[in-house]
Amino acid sequence: MPKLSRRQFGSAAAATIAAASLPGVQRFARAAGPNDKLGVCIVGVNSRGNEHIRGFNHDPRTEIRAIVDIDESVGKQRVARVSEMQGSKPEFFTDVRDALEMNGLDILTCATPNHWHALMGVWAMQAGKDVYIEKPISHNIHEGRALVAAAKKYGRMFQTGTQSRSSSACQDAVKFIADGGIGEVNFARGLCYKRRKSIGALGDYPIPEKVNFDLWSGPATYTDPKVTRKQFHYDWHWQRHYGNGDLGNQGPHQTDIARWGLGVDRHPNSVLTYGGRLGYQAERKDPNYVDAGDTGNTEISIYDYGDKCLVFETRGLDCSTTSGDEIESFFGKGKGNKIGVIFYGSEGYLAQTSYDYCAAFDKNKKLIKEFKTRNVGDAHFANFIDACQSRDASQLNADAKTGHLSAAVSHLGNISYYVGEENRVSPAEISKALEKIKSLDNNQETLQRTVEHLTANGVNLEKTPLSLGPHLKFDPEAERFIDNDEANAMLTREYRSGFEVPAAENV
Repeated sequence: MPKLSRRQFGSAAAATIAAASLPGVQRFARAAGPNDKLGVCIVGVNSRGNEHIRGFNHDPRTEIRAIVDIDESVGKQRVARVSEMQGSKPEFFTDVRDALEMNGLDILTCATPNHWHALMGVWAMQAGKDVYIEKPISHNIHEGRALVAAAKKYGRMFQTGTQSRSSSACQDAVKFIADGGIGEVNFARGLCYKRRKSIGALGDYPIPEKVNFDLWSGPATYTDPKVTRKQFHYDWHWQRHYGNGDLGNQGPHQTDIARWGLGVDRHPNSVLTYGGRLGYQAERKDPNYVDAGDTGNTEISIYDYGDKCLVFETRGLDCSTTSGDEIESFFGKGKGNKIGVIFYGSEGYLAQTSYDYCAAFDKNKKLIKEFKTRNVGDAHFANFIDACQSRDASQLNADAKTGHLSAAVSHLGNISYYVGEENRVSPAEISKALEKIKSLDNNQETLQRTVEHLTANGVNLEKTPLSLGPHLKFDPEAERFIDNDEANAMLTREYRSGFEVPAAENV
């Protein structure tokens, strides 16, 4: 691919390689490399990208030929590690656009912060690469639409990093549900009871010395001050300008399994979220403390799919004592995170409690069947590589549409919270609002457990009340809210010049 200016990259790449990348025209965007290995470029290697390095190095069908990271010190450390692991040295880049001009690459994998996922995926597919992107594949609904359209237009293999789709335990459990193993199933509860401490006071912090902040920001506009969190890496998850909170971080794993087991392959008809970012003032014994994070650490989101229902609970404070008997019967009592999905059937329950373990119970919560597996991550990478070789997208366990729909569950829940963030109300007012909401859950019991959880963590709900989001009606086909301009504005974002994620029809 010829050298392009930064502003020209996206449109020119699409124009020059579109014909070669269409299905059936050419197997790969280039000739196969030595020993027919597929060349891999891994982007974002400070955290989750390390698992990408391990996984693609483990598979003999691939060779890691490029490492990209905006932190030069981290990137070069990973280059040295890969060189030692595979016996050949990958090229290092700080800018993914330079890597995409390199010969010998077939695959791009992305483990960057969320706000970069979609643009990187679109660019890579325009450049004829197959793509593996960590969840959530998008920062907003507009971006998910663009990825689905790009995968279709350019005939690329796209795998979402929701590894449970390749877990035989989860596959067998979902089949068990579909075969009527616990009767009729119309309701699922997703849980992210995952302790998250405060990330430090909102402030003005220096950009790390070796970080290219312009490239790190990419599609995200600059804020003033530029860095408002103490820990630059990872804690971006809890700032909505870059991340999606735990509803959009851990959540897409569980919302994906919940959709899968319920058999809902579309967006919900409506959503309502109540919650807040609560408890950190109590923990620090400082009523004036302002945390640098601005995503909810407590969120209850109710999704209506017509005849089916999904509720997702996010808890970031200590949940050792307030999970309730029902949840503890499946996840155990006491300390520790409780992350998974409970399916409620007419004849019993099925609980997914880890990526490699599910269990079915009768109506009395007596264990009747277990589902186990190992090496879930390796299986997911292998499934992706299988599809890259066969050029058969139907082989993919978690394609772009799957990733988009599951990420959208999180985005829709957050939007209800953000729109209603200043609508701070008492539990009694939330209770009245929930009486009007269609749901297959016992909304009042879930609210009561949430209040007990917050109270146990020192939250005074009179001084720091919960926020009640609006009950938002959503058109699953148009992918727009009905009669709510404020919510529709949050389906996309303001992009920096040169880093715009194109609309689906313009990829």
